[in-house]
Amino acid sequence: MQQRQTTIDLLKTVAAQVILLHHLSVYGPLAGVWDKVANASSNFFYDEGRLAVQVFLVIGGFLAARSLTARGVPSTAFLWRTLTQRYRRLVLPFAVALVLAVLSSLLSRQWLTDDFIPAAPNWGQALAHLALMHGVLDEESLSAGAWYVAVDFQLFATLALLLCLSPRRWGGRLLVTALTLASLFYFNLHAKFDAWSVYFFGAYGLGAAAYWVDGGSGVTRRPATSWMMLALTGCLALIFEFRSRIALAFVVALLLGAMQWRNALGMTGRALSRRLSAGIARLGQTAYALFLVHFSVLMLGNAVYAHYFVRGFAGWSSEQAGCGLLATCWAVSLILGWAFERYVERPLAGRSLSGRRPALLRERTMAS
Repeated sequence: MQQRQTTIDLLKTVAAQVILLHHLSVYGPLAGVWDKVANASSNFFYDEGRLAVQVFLVIGGFLAARSLTARGVPSTAFLWRTLTQRYRRLVLPFAVALVLAVLSSLLSRQWLTDDFIPAAPNWGQALAHLALMHGVLDEESLSAGAWYVAVDFQLFATLALLLCLSPRRWGGRLLVTALTLASLFYFNLHAKFDAWSVYFFGAYGLGAAAYWVDGGSGVTRRPATSWMMLALTGCLALIFEFRSRIALAFVVALLLGAMQWRNALGMTGRALSRRLSAGIARLGQTAYALFLVHFSVLMLGNAVYAHYFVRGFAGWSSEQAGCGLLATCWAVSLILGWAFERYVERPLAGRSLSGRRPALLRERTMAS
């Protein structure tokens, strides 16, 4: 169990860093500096970095399946309570991060005019974000990656609803499997669905299937068969139409499924030291916070570069100054992500669960 959780935390940590580097390679004049100084690495993170989202989708499905089915078939009352908690757990820190992004964009616009810096929001736009409907309503995003928060809630709600529709455990899982296949073989092939959970449910469903390799309770007679069915599903989807995003989701799902298989057989690998495991867990816990706050840092970093350093500084060329600011933005994002998780996200999460059964919702895609 501990080894499995450490692997999940490590995957989240690496994926969060890749997304941060992806956005550094995309937005503003600092991205241009990176492209000029190290074109190969810049192009890699620009083109491929966005695929790291698939890691969070698969882990999200895995953790959601774990929290929703740990006690058998979810009831209707459980569904409503869990969705309410999920919404609050996601949206409370998201709202604080949006305020930070709006303030950062206000300051950044004083020194830099660029399309990636959002305009001041109107009330409708702000309410759409808080309702997690900004993608569906085609409202301009106030922060990079804000779409994911909305899709994450949609995916969790969809999985929970499907599991509640059948009084039998196998019935709910059959419905989840059907939607997973529909997503892999149809919805994920059409960009017009990319504001809805059905577009991403293929990866999310693969994550849920990975958790169910061992029967979802650590006891099953056929973990090998379940893992092979998971492998067959991914292979068929890639043969039908190869997509690098689905290939990555498939690999992560196979890894998590293999760990469940080992768990079902009572096999354990060599455990990491307690200190190393604790460090990885700590980094994994800050993934959601880092995701929420780093765009504010990128906006301000680009604005500072455009105003003070674009022509060089204290004997440094503009490229040298830009590289220094890129490294500073990365480091400040990590520090701010840690502080945000410690002093904003964690207290708000505790408040969202106060007076309720805390075990109902321990799993968050990026921050569990």
